[in-house]
Amino acid sequence: MSLDVTLLRPLWLLALPVLAGLAWWLWSQRQGLGDWQRAAEPGMIRAMAALGRVEAQAGRSGLWAGVAVLVIAVLALAGPAVERRDTPSFRNLDGVLFLVDASASVTEDARWPQMQALGRFGLASLGTRPGGIVVYGGDAYLATGMTLDHVQLGQTFSLIGPELVPDPGTRPERALALAVARLEEAEIIAGDVVLFTDGAGLGPESLRLAATLAEMGARLSVVGMGDDAAFGTHAQAGGGRVFGLDDADALAGWLGQDMAARLERQEYPLIFWSDMGRYLLLLAALPMLLMFRRQGA
Repeated sequence: MSLDVTLLRPLWLLALPVLAGLAWWLWSQRQGLGDWQRAAEPGMIRAMAALGRVEAQAGRSGLWAGVAVLVIAVLALAGPAVERRDTPSFRNLDGVLFLVDASASVTEDARWPQMQALGRFGLASLGTRPGGIVVYGGDAYLATGMTLDHVQLGQTFSLIGPELVPDPGTRPERALALAVARLEEAEIIAGDVVLFTDGAGLGPESLRLAATLAEMGARLSVVGMGDDAAFGTHAQAGGGRVFGLDDADALAGWLGQDMAARLERQEYPLIFWSDMGRYLLLLAALPMLLMFRRQGA
């Protein structure tokens, strides 16, 4: 099995060329930083060498040991990391909720089968992201809780009809409020909410809830049946996009974005990666021992 390694702070690697230049300059000095051969008489240097007080190439081992310590430190600061084994347990942090208008004005429209097909296509693109479905009319109900069974979600979407919600009317704000509650309960911090609507019932309260979702770290997108200016205002407030019934590929691409990348942009990289830099620093102890080597009497 291959080991997937990434760097959490790769900019630290820019220090390596600087260290290489410093090491070359120090090595070019004949006797290291002190360069005692230029400051002392040759006879004295030979006498000191005979007594074992100096080495012919004094300071070279310490030089390379110091450089090695600095290189290891830079590599550790770059944050080499491996994916955590418990990463799959964090998948719920990036779930998707589909809010579907099940009122007669939508489900009895000739374009409803096209909207259903778009919804199923979006569900199939979730990958490892869990999904759920909320249906609404005059009230909102959780049709399917958060699950990784995307086949079941697609089947549920296919069964949505006007008889599914008994309450007359169209109250998208109820569905949005339920979405806010569900995301909070699941502790989702980077989720998506997709509203399937013909625009009925969208108003100030639903717009406020769209902004609430954005403040929570979620994105509200709108799959619109028809053309309504409210689609754009709600998507803008929710940090999402507007999709038409012909935008299957765009919706799939939007929902299929890599979860780890999104959470890392929100400063949650250590949820997925275990920083091994601290352990790499232990290797620096080996060359460091050379720097404290005592000379024999």
